Amino acid sequence: MPELPEVETVRKGLQQYMEGQSIGKVEVFTSKLRWELPGSFEKNLSNQTITTIARRGKYLILEVSNGHCLIVHLGMTGSFAIFSTKGFPKYDNSRRDKHDHVVFHLRNGTVIAYNDPRKFGMMDLIPESELSIYPPLKTLGVEPLGNGFDEKYLKYHLDRRSSPVKNFLLDQKVIAGIGNIYASEALWRAGISPRRKANRISEKKAGLLVTAIRDVLNDAIKSGGSTLRNYRSVAGNLGYFQHQFCVYDQEGEPCSNENCDGQINRIVQTGRSTFYCPSCQK
Repeated sequence: MPELPEVETVRKGLQQYMEGQSIGKVEVFTSKLRWELPGSFEKNLSNQTITTIARRGKYLILEVSNGHCLIVHLGMTGSFAIFSTKGFPKYDNSRRDKHDHVVFHLRNGTVIAYNDPRKFGMMDLIPESELSIYPPLKTLGVEPLGNGFDEKYLKYHLDRRSSPVKNFLLDQKVIAGIGNIYASEALWRAGISPRRKANRISEKKAGLLVTAIRDVLNDAIKSGGSTLRNYRSVAGNLGYFQHQFCVYDQEGEPCSNENCDGQINRIVQTGRSTFYCPSCQK
């Protein structure tokens, strides 16, 4: 599933081609993704301008000139692709990919298709006035790249959990946008075992973890995210951060910490693979 860096990369791509542009029409070829699209979906988006494209955790928020917001979650395999503008192929409806479920035709000629083979993604359209109470968004925790995420915030929440710290980092109600990949990588950078109980993390280690989380997310964004299976940017480019993984999917490899002679192990926590070095992560 795309995590914060991948979703932020998609946001930047959509911003380049959609923000400030008017939608001529919207074609819906599949009305049910994870959930049914609202009945007013095409009507409320056609002939409107996308004014702002934002991100909250793993969600994209496209603000529309008529006072609505298009909410998008990519699920496991969702992606956007650009057509019919300079540097991209022409969109041919007769050869439409069977997994292109929603297609946006902009008035400047650009076509943007939402493709989702497994249909675990979602799109919803709500009044902007309801954004703060929209159920999937209202419970999200702090943005890890925002000013609200600091040592004090993290330590406060760590102290109130006895679960393993890796599980804690995946709780979207505490920190929005971190998933399996970047939790493993951040814990390695901070030298913290994923098995350690959250409430056993010292103040010093909490500070190191804040820095590690910020650094690994920023590094991944600079690399266009991580492509393990389906993920592509809106321009069709692969992410490259997977080539910088230090622990994720590195089972059996030597630890890349120059002061460590350990080996990367894989364990399973709440049904998810966790990768870490037991020699230097305590």
